[in-house]
Amino acid sequence: MATIKIKQTGSPIRRTKDQRATLVGLGLNKMHKVSELQDSPEVRGMIRKVQHMVQVVEG
Repeated sequence: MATIKIKQTGSPIRRTKDQRATLVGLGLNKMHKVSELQDSPEVRGMIRKVQHMVQVVEG
């Protein structure tokens, strides 16, 4: 199965609790941290929810 790399580019300060929890669920908790996850519809939905704070990394 394919994997997807996600990098946190935005701070969770002054964000809602559900957005913070989504970042933790993606394995992100510090700026510029990269997490590699299985590419699934659930993960894509989580990325879409916090798309203003994360970036999909190529390769």
